[in-house]
Amino acid sequence: MAMKSSGKNDGIFNEINITPLTDIFLVLLIIMMVIAPMFQAIDQDIALPSINSGLHVDEKEVTVAITKDAKFYVNSAPIQDAQLSDKLRELLDEAKDKKIVVKADAKTKTKEIMKVMRSAQEAGYEKLTVAGEPLSGDQQKELEKTENQKIINEES
Repeated sequence: MAMKSSGKNDGIFNEINITPLTDIFLVLLIIMMVIAPMFQAIDQDIALPSINSGLHVDEKEVTVAITKDAKFYVNSAPIQDAQLSDKLRELLDEAKDKKIVVKADAKTKTKEIMKVMRSAQEAGYEKLTVAGEPLSGDQQKELEKTENQKIINEES
């Protein structure tokens, strides 16, 4: 709002009045401050996973390894996916903090990892860690060699 002075200088007042603009910004700020907690309330049921910052995974934990061919190994012992939840239930007493570690090859399909997650949940595990590094070719060969040796021992 421009005001006219009663002096001799009857020029036009040509400065921008920013008061209405400031009022609009303050109202928008207050609206956002009221709405922001509502968005947080929606996400309270979602527990975001914590990221392991390169620390070594404890090998004493129950470990499920999955190869790219969808073969399952529980603590380096081969197992069928149908028997997975029963085997994990047996090992639950040995598990520290009811935690399981999943090691999967980079080419393993997500549905195979989901099978392990469902089996672990059915068995009563509370924490699941997916190891960040995939199984190397040597580790896969070692697991398959162990499987072949166990099959030969069972046939004998």
